[in-house]
Amino acid sequence: MSGPETAPAAAPPHPPRAAAGASLLFSLVRAALLLALVSAAVFTATELLPGDAADLRASPGADQEQVRHLREDLGLDAEPWRRYLDWIGALLSGDPGTSLVNGRPVTDALAQRLPATLALVAGALAVAAPASLALAWWAGTTRRGRRISTAVLTGGAAVPMAVTAAALAALFSGALGLVPPVSLLPPGATPWHHPDLLFLPVMSMALPTAFFGASLLAGAVADTVRLPHVADARRRGVPSWQIALVDVLPFLLAPFVRVTAVVAGGLIAAAAVVETLFGYPGVGSLLVSAISSRDLPVVQATAVLAAAVVLLGLLLGDLVAALTEPARGRTT
Repeated sequence: MSGPETAPAAAPPHPPRAAAGASLLFSLVRAALLLALVSAAVFTATELLPGDAADLRASPGADQEQVRHLREDLGLDAEPWRRYLDWIGALLSGDPGTSLVNGRPVTDALAQRLPATLALVAGALAVAAPASLALAWWAGTTRRGRRISTAVLTGGAAVPMAVTAAALAALFSGALGLVPPVSLLPPGATPWHHPDLLFLPVMSMALPTAFFGASLLAGAVADTVRLPHVADARRRGVPSWQIALVDVLPFLLAPFVRVTAVVAGGLIAAAAVVETLFGYPGVGSLLVSAISSRDLPVVQATAVLAAAVVLLGLLLGDLVAALTEPARGRTT
């Protein structure tokens, strides 16, 4: 007689720590590769700009020989691949280079403008993040009119930021006279001491961002509210607020962090438009002036900084997903 059959071992409720560590390692390698690709793309794009800093800095009557010498002085005469490798090596050592226009270190220029832009981005995120979550909840839990909610989110995200800025300025500055039409900070002042100057640029960035973030997050909300444990909680008469906080929100944490990371990087890039429109002295306006003067080290450092913010946030999202995976396994 054969012995008692051994029941197959039950599958573990969640991946082992080794698997989670491998997943995070993969995310780290992926982020490094993507940042390398972004740096190459940024360098290539700046190389394709017509003219260079030597052409713009040369005096009107300068001949080709003088321009050539100026290009040598600025280090623009080397082959592009060599300049790219030199730039990457310096960037990895923490030195993004020197401005081709004024000779100042790029780190000094960024350090001077970065606090103002961070205040702008932080204010926009503080408004856009909860608004995008609320809009995504509305769109993801709407049983009827799903097409309408999708159209609202898509339409809101498609409105150009310049149009939003013009409409807000016309309303709050022109019609109501509540805030100044421009955001010129007094010399030596910090943005937080002048919230009236922050209102228009912050809201101009936050409103389209909220719709865009909600359009990315609505699918995750719709998938989560259809999970079996959520339906079971509803059948048991659990209050809606408790279902949202206990049964749904933990599943949205990782995608919410990822979406927030993506929109944060987008806000740093979009700051160029808003800061130029309102005269706000941040990194965005520095980027615009650097592009116009072909100050390539400043342009490249600013673009890579925005990409690094996005990738860092995505890494944080992967970490959150790995930490919440056991909770998912126990819940389901």
